[in-house]
Amino acid sequence: MAYIIPPQTRIGHVHLKVTDLDKALTFYKDILGFEIMQRYGTQAVFLSAGGYHHHIGLNTWYSKNTGPAPVHAAGLFHTAILYPSERDLGVVLKRLIDAKYPLTGASDHGVSKALYLDDPDGNGVELYWDRPKEEWPLDAEGNLMMVTEHLDLDALLALI
Repeated sequence: MAYIIPPQTRIGHVHLKVTDLDKALTFYKDILGFEIMQRYGTQAVFLSAGGYHHHIGLNTWYSKNTGPAPVHAAGLFHTAILYPSERDLGVVLKRLIDAKYPLTGASDHGVSKALYLDDPDGNGVELYWDRPKEEWPLDAEGNLMMVTEHLDLDALLALI
C-alpha cells in the first residue's frame, strides 16, 4: 500500500532569501503584521504570528544586493498565509490599500478567498481565508470542484 502522509501534518514555516532585510521587514512586519522573534544581526530575522518560534525566516546569506529569482525558472511560486477569519483577510486588504501596496490578483476559489501579491523581492505571496469545509463546492460524485472567480474586494472591506 502506498504511504499517505498523516492528515494532521502541517507546513510549519517558509524561509526566504531576500536582497534587503530591512525592505523585506517593511513588508512582512510593518504591513502584514508579523512579529520579530529573533534577529541575527543584519543577515537574518525570524518572524511569527502569535509567538511561534517562526513562520517566516528571511535571510541575505546568499542573496544580499542581488536581483529577484527569475520568474521563468523552477522555484517558489508563492507562499500562502492562512488568515483565521474572513474579516482578518479584509483587515489585511485594508492595510495593503493604505500602504499603496499593489495586488497582482484576487480570487474566490470556492474553498477559499485569496489575495495575491509579490513581496519586495518578487516572491509570490497568497493571503487567504478558507471557507468551512462543509461549504466547499463538490460535484455530484462528491469530488472537490475548486474554481477561480472574481473576488469582491468591496464586500471583503465591508467586513471590517
